[in-house]
Parts: sequence; structure tokens; C-alpha cells
Amino acid sequence: MEINFIIGIAVLIMSVVIHELSHGYVANICGDPTAKHQGRLTLNPIRHLSLWGSVIVPFIFILSGTGIVLGWAKPVEINPYNFKNRRWGEFFTALAGPLSNIIMALLFVLILRTLETSLSSKFIEFGIIVIYTNITLAVFNLVPVPPLDGSKLLFTLFPKFFEKIRVYLERYFLVFVMIFVVLFWDIISPIIPKIVLWLLGN
Repeated sequence: MEINFIIGIAVLIMSVVIHELSHGYVANICGDPTAKHQGRLTLNPIRHLSLWGSVIVPFIFILSGTGIVLGWAKPVEINPYNFKNRRWGEFFTALAGPLSNIIMALLFVLILRTLETSLSSKFIEFGIIVIYTNITLAVFNLVPVPPLDGSKLLFTLFPKFFEKIRVYLERYFLVFVMIFVVLFWDIISPIIPKIVLWLLGN
């Protein structure tokens, strides 16, 4: 149990690191080198971890005993004025994080489904943790609540007038995230195991 807990935390940390790295990498491709200049285009967890999102919030979830552990890394900073195309630069940069988690999950689904008979039970268990963690992160971040990626995707489709509203709302991001988790996560979270089972063909 303790080993699974440690593995789960390690998988969560690396998954949120890949999530943020993907934001920075795509932003750089779209013309904004801010993340590159800040040294965020790296897999080194120290460059990405956040006190609140990577330590305090996951610890609160662990103490809650719900069996769900959520967290996030320090958000990658972007300067939208650097994008070659501002609207689509912001859109693809926001999409990159959840998409990276979905790709990670699908990669391990492919490994488990094609090599299942030759894999050890420990690796299969590890793979399921990776899949579950990354699907959870993707679903969580695609919710349109500021400052989650879903809200950024949504606001890029709105007229520029709404950008001021988004910026205002993101000032109170921790309040919105905690309200969402407390009031709505129990409604959304049941779809995650169903997605995982569907991907694994069960």
C-alpha cells in the first residue's frame, strides 16, 4: 500500500510536469519563447513544482480519504502578444497540456493491451496508475473553470471583450478551483473509471 502511494505521487508529479512542459513547448512553437527563457522546457520537476498545487492540495486530498489525488504544477507563463496568431496560439497552448496527458494514457493503454501476457503484474499495476492519473488530469483540466485549460480553450473562442473577464476571474483561481472540487467533482469524477475501463477494453 505504501509503495503504491509513493508510486502514485511520483506518477502524479511527472504527469503534471509533462503537462506544463507541453504548454511551454507548444507556446514556443507558436512564437512565444517565455517558457524557454525561464528554463521551463525541461523535465526537471524542480523547475515546475508549486507549493500549493504540488504539495498542499494533493496532501489535502490524501487526508480526505476519497481515494482521489489531484494536483498541478506551477503554471507556465506565456506572453500572448508574442504569438504569431494570438487566438490560435493561445488555443493550441492551452490544449497541449490535457492532450499530453491523454497521449500518455493512450501510450500505456497500447502497451498494456498489446503486451499484457508478457508483462509482470507490477508493471500492469503501474501502467493502470499512469492511465488513471493522466485521464484524471485531462478531465480535470478540461473543465471550463478559471484558470483551468478548459476555460482558456473556451475564452479563445469568444470575442476579445471576454478576455478582461477571464483575466479578472483568474485572479481568484484558487477560490474557483476549490469551489469546483467541493461542489462538482463528485459529479464529474465517476466518468473517469468508466473511461479507463473502456480504454482497457473491459
